[in-house]
Amino acid sequence: MQPVLRPRFSLVIPVYRNAGSIAELIATVRSLQDSLDHALETIFVVDGSPDDSHARLRAHLETGGLRGRLILLSRNFGAFAAIREGLLHASGDYAAVMAADLQEPPQLVVEFFRRLERGEGDIAFGVRESRADPFASRVMANGFWWVYRRFVQRDVPVGGVDVFAVNRAFLDRIVAFEEANSSLLALLFWIGGRRIFVPYARSARQHGKSAWTFGKKLTYLLDSVFAFTDAPIRLLLGAGTLGLSLSMVVGLVVLTGRLLGWVAVPGYAGTMLAVLFFGALNALGLGLVGNYAWRAYENTKRRPLSIALDVQAFGENEGSGRAEAGDNA
Repeated sequence: MQPVLRPRFSLVIPVYRNAGSIAELIATVRSLQDSLDHALETIFVVDGSPDDSHARLRAHLETGGLRGRLILLSRNFGAFAAIREGLLHASGDYAAVMAADLQEPPQLVVEFFRRLERGEGDIAFGVRESRADPFASRVMANGFWWVYRRFVQRDVPVGGVDVFAVNRAFLDRIVAFEEANSSLLALLFWIGGRRIFVPYARSARQHGKSAWTFGKKLTYLLDSVFAFTDAPIRLLLGAGTLGLSLSMVVGLVVLTGRLLGWVAVPGYAGTMLAVLFFGALNALGLGLVGNYAWRAYENTKRRPLSIALDVQAFGENEGSGRAEAGDNA
């Protein structure tokens, strides 16, 4: 029996509501595997998808001649957790992440791997130069990335980042992070290293509807802000300082007016405005501090970031179709 060689490249693909593009996705991955001289393993992570993405993937992988794994998470944990779960199973010297909707050119993965192999950098990012999304989506995306660059990570490219690849050393460091409610992209830029930026044009979505809703974008942005910057605390400090200065000025005016006889009866409107203003300021402060406290509390629980309900290996990894089960922190 010939020994099974460890793959040189690993590709992680999170899957959620992508049943319509599974056939095209498998064909694309097969093409990538050929381009990389069959030194590629592909790790599909089904993130609790409510459609039949898992069943379709399993049917294709059993006869598709691909090398890799199919992981089913017990529920929807989110893209960050799904990607991290896939990276935990990656055994290659280099690992890349690609979206299952195929809006990014698949050949980006090949370019990532080739440039990392040549030692040009530690992390490779795909940078969107243009996107074929609807106008409303483009406006929302541009606003999201403007806020992200302004308050979270200034080094993030203007168009944002969806796909990336890392070498083994940085992969091991990334999966060592166990923060809950965090931002994978911010972690990649926070960790530093030599960066490679590869421009590309994002294609229009051909199948289904994006699960990247406004609510998920807002949650991800808040996670990024509270996990990587003290901007809300600084904002609160500035508002408190401004409110204190304003109250001192108003108090001085009221005292002067009282001493000079300008004010005979305390003003009801002024009192109410002061109470409302400082009450709202206090509520804002409690909310901001509470967000940091909640995130710190969540990380003290040490719960696993994802739970793999089923893991199946296909191709040359560990024998075709062998199933495992377990969970990863």
